[in-house]
Amino acid sequence: MQFIDLAAQQARIRPRLEAAMQDVLNHGRYVLGPEVGELEARLAEYVDALHCIGCASGTDALQIALMALDIGPGDEVIVPGFTFIASAESVMLAGARPVYVDIDPETYLLDPERLDAAITPRTRAIMPVSLFGQCADMEAMETVALRHGLVVVEDAAQSFGATRHGRRSCGLSRIACTSFFPSKPLGAYGDGGALFTDDDELAEAVRLVACHGEASRYRHTRLGMNSRLDTLQAAVLLAKLDIFDDELMQRQQVAERYDRLLQDVGTTSTPRIADGNTSVYAQYSIRVPRREEVRASLAEAGVPTAVHYPVPLNQQPAVADHNGRLSVTESVCEEILSLPMHPYLEASQQERVAQALQQALAWPYRA
Repeated sequence: MQFIDLAAQQARIRPRLEAAMQDVLNHGRYVLGPEVGELEARLAEYVDALHCIGCASGTDALQIALMALDIGPGDEVIVPGFTFIASAESVMLAGARPVYVDIDPETYLLDPERLDAAITPRTRAIMPVSLFGQCADMEAMETVALRHGLVVVEDAAQSFGATRHGRRSCGLSRIACTSFFPSKPLGAYGDGGALFTDDDELAEAVRLVACHGEASRYRHTRLGMNSRLDTLQAAVLLAKLDIFDDELMQRQQVAERYDRLLQDVGTTSTPRIADGNTSVYAQYSIRVPRREEVRASLAEAGVPTAVHYPVPLNQQPAVADHNGRLSVTESVCEEILSLPMHPYLEASQQERVAQALQQALAWPYRA
């Protein structure tokens, strides 16, 4: 059993993948080739955004967004304490300071009720993470941001394709960022990312920052970086985009089957999708007691698992902030466990997962 089965997906689209990659080899425009522009146009249309700008990774996308917004030294950006380090790392790489806020105990998303207490005169932005495949409460974020004169930057690295009240992730704020890391619901065969905005001036700033701040050949009007989406990766993504909506339906079916299978498995907490949301289930994450014992038991039964994320950001040595305590985040970090999740997961495999989990939770595991 695979935790994420990219081979099954590749087998489904291999002829079009090979043809798309051969086209790139034939024309030889490996940087900013025509496939990049085609992908940007298709993604912008999919999200219903005016602009999509590709870049080299989801982490770069976050840093580019902050730099394009002129956020830097002396500024603060609010991020959730429960997420991948890229959220805080990008803030610090831009020269600003991440301010950690706790999460909702049921959705694991940034809790908007805690925002006002975290805002200071130095706060410039709120960066909610649409974690595990569903959107944060972007309306609440925007309401707080408007009240304080801030900008919302959606970290949609795990939620491309999800919706909130009928609107797609990456089209819910002034600027949004996503990732095409291979394990994402829409993943490349290497690193890649993109930014989305309806703001023409901001889009131009993003394009400049992503390409050395170069306004014209050898004329650099602002500080930038080298972060471009490879043409080969764009070709791969174009091939995958053709089956993306179908895969999202399959992911939904897999998640619904898990929900049914696990409803009678004691002491587990299955994902809660907030009202108005759909999820792309980048992960199917549950909470369990005695996590490491449970993981060991599942591994013995041939069930792979992962932990996203075991250490709160405020306790990560590189980006630590020991002045505050994130009680909900700390609790979730101790119990969160991700099960195998991909569009090609078979019912019989999910039944094995549920049975193994039931056995693992029935008694303390003995090595």
